[in-house]
Amino acid sequence: MQFKDYYQILGVSHSASPEDIKKAYRKLARRYHPDVSKEPDAARRMAEVNEAHTVLSDPEKRAAYDSVGAQAWAAGARSGDDVRPPPGWNTGYEFSDGAAPGFGPHGEGGEFSEFFEQLFGRARAGARGARPGAGAQAPLRGQDHHARIELELIDAYRGAERAIHLRGAHLDAQGQVRPQERTLQVRIPQGVKPGQLIRLAGQGEPGWHGGPAGDLFLEVQFRPDARWRIDGRDVTQRLRVTPWEAALGGAVQVATPDGKTVEVGVPAGSGSGRKLRLKGRGIPSASAPGDLLLELELAVPGAVTDAQKAAWARLAEAYPGFDPRGA
Repeated sequence: MQFKDYYQILGVSHSASPEDIKKAYRKLARRYHPDVSKEPDAARRMAEVNEAHTVLSDPEKRAAYDSVGAQAWAAGARSGDDVRPPPGWNTGYEFSDGAAPGFGPHGEGGEFSEFFEQLFGRARAGARGARPGAGAQAPLRGQDHHARIELELIDAYRGAERAIHLRGAHLDAQGQVRPQERTLQVRIPQGVKPGQLIRLAGQGEPGWHGGPAGDLFLEVQFRPDARWRIDGRDVTQRLRVTPWEAALGGAVQVATPDGKTVEVGVPAGSGSGRKLRLKGRGIPSASAPGDLLLELELAVPGAVTDAQKAAWARLAEAYPGFDPRGA
């Protein structure tokens, strides 16, 4: 994934104040605005500038970005470099759906890079509600907040209640970005799948002048686990079998992601990569539960003792001319 150094794009330091960021954005917008710029790549540069401003002008998004960007900067990464973020790099950061308004007709909305989408999930730059201006007294609803959370797969099978730790930010009286944290008890409904949003009513930004608070939307993703892969509600799990179980077939005991153990029949003549489908044993759903696919992998024991070596030798003799590398 290509890393985006938003500070480099705007030409400001990491300690830049909100006013510094606004000035840099306005200067670059006048230079690259497609309606006036004669630069050959003005549209692309304007899109980068808009994206950088969307993040750095919002204290919550900026705090999340600074946190995940620290490792890339320490490694000397610059905008456009390929980076491999660590697992869970984009979870637990809370930010509002809204952002500071842009400059001119191209200053809001638009397309965002893969980096932006990976970091901020389904959040977009367009605000769902305006912040009150000076002297405004009408009740206004608070902005919605958004965060990604990481769950265990078994939470989707059984449902759960989890303490979710969220990290955000706010501007202090001096206009400096300050960290802000909170912990919420969240009920995880049975059957959640990757990308699903859990809505917590009233847990977003407070309203103004008596208006209702916004909501908090938690986007679900599952903690990486080498034991299985998830595709929607289907779950693929590796099942290691011995060569004789694969060749002769038979019943084997399998621990499934829901914490249960089931007996599965391995068909005779199976090979590595074959998938056995257990209908309805994927992530549950009242209407259409997913399936559990068991992908067979041969587990070949070593030959250590004389008896084991002799057994493998007899097996080789039983298959004269067998060439596993043949066409």
